[in-house]
Amino acid sequence: MHCKRAFLLLSIALLVGSVASAQTPPQNLHLVGDHWTPWDPPSEFPEGAEVYTMVVGDTLWDVAQRFLGDPYLWPQIWERNQYILDAHWIYPGDPLLIGISVKTPEEAGIYTEIREPEPEVPEPAPLSPYPFVQLGHADDIYCSGFIGGLDEEFPHHVAGSEYESLGPSFDLSRRGRVQAKFGVVDTIKYGLNLGDIVYLEEGHGSGLSVGDIFTSVARGVVVRHPVTRKRLGRFYSYLGQVRLLSVQDTSAIGEIIQSCHFIAVGAELKPFVAEPVPSRRKKPMRPASYPENREQLAGAAVIVHAKDGLVVIGKDHVVFIDQGGELGLESGDLLTVYRIPPGSTNPPVVLGELAVLSVQPGSAAAKVIESRHPIYVGDLAQLN
Repeated sequence: MHCKRAFLLLSIALLVGSVASAQTPPQNLHLVGDHWTPWDPPSEFPEGAEVYTMVVGDTLWDVAQRFLGDPYLWPQIWERNQYILDAHWIYPGDPLLIGISVKTPEEAGIYTEIREPEPEVPEPAPLSPYPFVQLGHADDIYCSGFIGGLDEEFPHHVAGSEYESLGPSFDLSRRGRVQAKFGVVDTIKYGLNLGDIVYLEEGHGSGLSVGDIFTSVARGVVVRHPVTRKRLGRFYSYLGQVRLLSVQDTSAIGEIIQSCHFIAVGAELKPFVAEPVPSRRKKPMRPASYPENREQLAGAAVIVHAKDGLVVIGKDHVVFIDQGGELGLESGDLLTVYRIPPGSTNPPVVLGELAVLSVQPGSAAAKVIESRHPIYVGDLAQLN
């Protein structure tokens, strides 16, 4: 008994820090396992725990330096071993929890049954080998026209221009101004174009406002169907655009902001409608070796008119077909142009390709974007 007591006193005397301490050592020493200690260390530690057993001469300062690389971190070790009630008194044989090796959920085998499956990320779509192209230009739409009724009515017209007041006045009849084929006799400019000032005989009372834009139209030829010879309507060509600069009670002043053809006094005006130029990915034109058969072309559209009255039509020309929005035709649609050989059983000939630019009831404006052979009014156009 005296030997055990002597060994205990010797162990306490060798502890670094306890000799220097003026505090009273704990008195409740008791045997835990194979060593004497005043504390109640745990008998087991969590799985994966890193445990160090204190030896003679150890201090928390030294253990922190050894395991954490910084002696000033000794409070972290003390916090993990809260059974030690006084950090100044530690005993050889006391176990110290240094850290715990944490397993991932997969390594521990938990959560695997309730974990949601990873969402499948679709692979990006392969890049299209076909280029994205614009199917025309603004002038193809705003300087073309439309097929309308035989006697369309338009709400406004150009009543005069600034040039009618700049020339000398001719009093030929004393009955007012003399109207000739090219305007009144005292005008100095008949054909108006970009930047010219024009006048309207309507104002606020007719619902006009500053900034309003109108399209100037000219009545053209009566369009007959090239197959049935029935009258489809009248072609109205677009001359340009007029924007109002100022509006009075019964008059308005405008400026020509786009000029396709010259605009004369008396030209009719209709409200401008913006129509963006369509774009789409352009595939190669239908090969000549693979045309539609005659039966498939039974309901095809027919080219009934060409801008500017062209007879021989080719690439970049604007034409008009006898089908429109009532059959679901839309801006940007592509149509293959065919001609059925007369008097033979030969297959239809692929002539070219059209791109629809503007759709009206019963008709549509389209641009020839591909041309293998000359195209004429009466040729067929089948939706691709």
